[in-house]
Amino acid sequence: MKSSRLFHWTASLVLASICLGGSVEAASKKLLVVTVTKGFRHSSIPTAESVLGALAAGSSHFEVDYARTDEEIAEKMNPQALQQWDGVVFANTTGDLPIPNREYFMEWLHSGKAFIGMHSSSDTFHGFPKFVGMIGGEFLTHGPQVEVTARVEDRHHPACHHYGESFQVYDEIYILKNFHRDRVHGLLSQDKHPNTWAPGDYPIAWCSEYGTGKVFYTSLGHREDIWTSDHYQKHILGGIHWALGLAEGDGKPLSNAYEVSEEEAKEGFKPLFNGVNLDGWTLRRADGHPSWSVQNGMMVNTIGKDEHGTDIVTKEKFWNFTVRYEYLIPKGSNSGFYLRGRHEIQIFDDYGKKPEMGGNGAIYSVKPVSLMASRKAGEWQEVEATIKGNRISVTLNGVQVHNNIEVNRATGSELDANVDQPGSLFVQGDHGAVALRNIRIKVLD
Repeated sequence: MKSSRLFHWTASLVLASICLGGSVEAASKKLLVVTVTKGFRHSSIPTAESVLGALAAGSSHFEVDYARTDEEIAEKMNPQALQQWDGVVFANTTGDLPIPNREYFMEWLHSGKAFIGMHSSSDTFHGFPKFVGMIGGEFLTHGPQVEVTARVEDRHHPACHHYGESFQVYDEIYILKNFHRDRVHGLLSQDKHPNTWAPGDYPIAWCSEYGTGKVFYTSLGHREDIWTSDHYQKHILGGIHWALGLAEGDGKPLSNAYEVSEEEAKEGFKPLFNGVNLDGWTLRRADGHPSWSVQNGMMVNTIGKDEHGTDIVTKEKFWNFTVRYEYLIPKGSNSGFYLRGRHEIQIFDDYGKKPEMGGNGAIYSVKPVSLMASRKAGEWQEVEATIKGNRISVTLNGVQVHNNIEVNRATGSELDANVDQPGSLFVQGDHGAVALRNIRIKVLD
């Protein structure tokens, strides 16, 4: 390591320590940093050790020691030796570590200790359910390294308060299994697959309470330049302080229940999707493939290879109304949002392309959009649609694309042809992947 680089890291860490704030205790804590691997060994581990050492050196709140070998694990993590530590850091560990008594280790964490895990710590102890349950998720796979937009779920948490609403990061992004959002407090996430852009819940970082102990995990940290970046150092420093009880922050699961804004409530809007479950919705065909799920506040249609999804329909029927909703699709996807179950507002990836069937936002088979207002695939798009009698107006991403268009017939794939009757709303599920959120409706006279 070049001394100039170490000086730069240390300077940024001191700044991070000053900026962190929220300290509720000034006691010196002791952390054991474990970097033993029994599977893949990351080249960034020496950098991780140096950064964590510099973090401790720049902080008056904690100090670190290391367990780099099996012998050091045996010496420093046996039941008696564990009593000297206030917590452990698993920095890119993998496989089944030779902890002398792992059952006692879990009891020790549960009794009020801190666990901090980076990146492949979720690729550790796959056959040990207690560990997987404690850390909150388990490595499944990853694709090529990629730049993603990380969504910040709690901007007040000390591990995240230096971020805005979102930020760009280039790293190896994990796909996880055995993750239960209702058991953790989300910190960073994605609303689409990092490589395919298929919509869904893809967590990046979280924290939780484990007994009277605390757990902080971030899947970032594969690359050396992530470890040496200012934002990541502040991220893990905040997580360490929180897990050690040195900074305040929430560790309980977040609620995804959707409520309309106070302003919209005064206008008469109410949620059509509650953000938590599919109450109020049903599959168009009872025997259809159950392709819809609720993931982190989104209603998601997931279609696997050679699968055929199913439309999802509101149980309540409506006549005159204004509906607002947001949707996200991956590249090449296709869906539709049906008013009264008969008039499709097209959902289609046509950004930068020649419009097909009238384009994204078209009233399918009736009227193409008057202006192209599509956003790129993978970005959230916003729609307001009003139907009154046999007239429809649509605004897509703030641009009015239809103004009082007459619709005297169903547009295809409709629930029925009774255009003079109230009807359900539905979303196509048999064409492609799509996610929707913030669906709300205002009934009109």
